[in-house]
Amino acid sequence: MFHDVSHPAVCSFSGGKDSCLALWLAIRQGYDVRTLLVMFDEQGERSRSHAIPMALMRRQAEALGCALVTRNTSWKTYEAQFIDALKELHASGHRTAIFGDIDLQEHRDWEEHVCSAAQMKCVLPLWQNDRLQLADEVLGLGFRATVVCTDSRYLGDEFCGRDYNARFIADLPEGVDACGENGEFHTFVYDGPCFDHPVAHRIEGFESYVAPPQYGSVRYRFAKLANVAA
Repeated sequence: MFHDVSHPAVCSFSGGKDSCLALWLAIRQGYDVRTLLVMFDEQGERSRSHAIPMALMRRQAEALGCALVTRNTSWKTYEAQFIDALKELHASGHRTAIFGDIDLQEHRDWEEHVCSAAQMKCVLPLWQNDRLQLADEVLGLGFRATVVCTDSRYLGDEFCGRDYNARFIADLPEGVDACGENGEFHTFVYDGPCFDHPVAHRIEGFESYVAPPQYGSVRYRFAKLANVAA
């Protein structure tokens, strides 16, 4: 397979284990990943889905040796903002976008769509790999992560804030994916093989959020992360 190493690549980044593993594998495959693209809420305070504070995302990008590009957006304007960011990255020389999805076709279809709109190549290093094997690979490579969000349809509140490790996976209820690919939980990675140094952080508390009716009125549990000065 041809890998374009003559142009920089961008990683669509959540701060979680799947995007970190995709970043690591893309680098190992020869891609010159220089930039992380992260979508934030309208106020630019916390990342979409994972709710990671801007300060921690900056420190994570620094530890990974990548530039951080962000967009503040609502869910309604998410796609337009994402395409706009990709177009700006294309104008600056980027030609490839890396994504961390595993096997959800509707996600890949969306990623192919936004990349096509920005004339970018779409690459999914984890695509069609076995989910449990990927979870084992995350742990085997030495990635260290905190579970920062749980979906109450799948997990009790006690799972939020735990370390993502073999014990966490073993404790998951039957039917809950070890990678959280169906949105059961999200993570924040603070150390691993592509990190120059660990990202110090702490959990200040927890909060619940109920999505609007148009998004299913689902209740989510979030760990409130805070930056710890090095």
